[in-house]
Amino acid sequence: MVRNVDHDSRRRSVLTSAINRYIREAMPVASEDIAEEFDLSSATIRNIFAELEEAGYLRHPYTSGGRIPTDKGYRYYVDFIISQMPACSAGRELPDGEKESIAEVYKKEVSRPEDVLDKTSALISMITRYAGIVSFLETEGKFLYNGISRILEQPEFQDAQKIRMLVKIIEEKERLLDIINRDFPEKVKVYIGLELECPDLSCCSLVVSGYRLKNKPYGRLAVLGPTRMQYSHIIPTIEYISDVVTEALDNL
Repeated sequence: MVRNVDHDSRRRSVLTSAINRYIREAMPVASEDIAEEFDLSSATIRNIFAELEEAGYLRHPYTSGGRIPTDKGYRYYVDFIISQMPACSAGRELPDGEKESIAEVYKKEVSRPEDVLDKTSALISMITRYAGIVSFLETEGKFLYNGISRILEQPEFQDAQKIRMLVKIIEEKERLLDIINRDFPEKVKVYIGLELECPDLSCCSLVVSGYRLKNKPYGRLAVLGPTRMQYSHIIPTIEYISDVVTEALDNL
């Protein structure tokens, strides 16, 4: 029994390590890449990779001997990250300097909600290095976005067809807004690949958080990027920005 627990724990650790490496380097992960981290042989890691692939957490690109995460692998990874975030801890995982930089943006005196939100999509994009989106629940069909070019810099989007699909979904906007404005009970909602239920965005992830005005839901903030997203940074960032935006709106 203990041996099974130890094996499952090691398998989870290997999966997490492989996903972390793939997020950093955007290259399929080979067994020898992480064997030293666990003081295990490459053959042992290959066996664990094979188990993870059979379980649907990793896949094996035809052009490489390494593995890359599947949507199921990323879902496990994201759920683990969120489970490790203390409740009511928005921004606790961010460096103090980054939190101060975010708060500084909203210190300039403004008189309208639009003035607060106009700068928010650009701020989200600047900090996350992906696309930042702001939607307005009170105004149907309205949203702001910034940083689409940052997504196109990612290795996943060097394919012309993917670029066309991404630009199309942004320009048409209704499908993207339908996803962003879905109801969800969590403070932050993460949609990964096919979870978006939009084939044109199957290689993307979307991280969404709500903001409020006078204690009523007013809109959503979102980060759109590749499934190979830095979730451990993006999730606490969007959560913290949503709280800062809500506070700025309440102070108008």
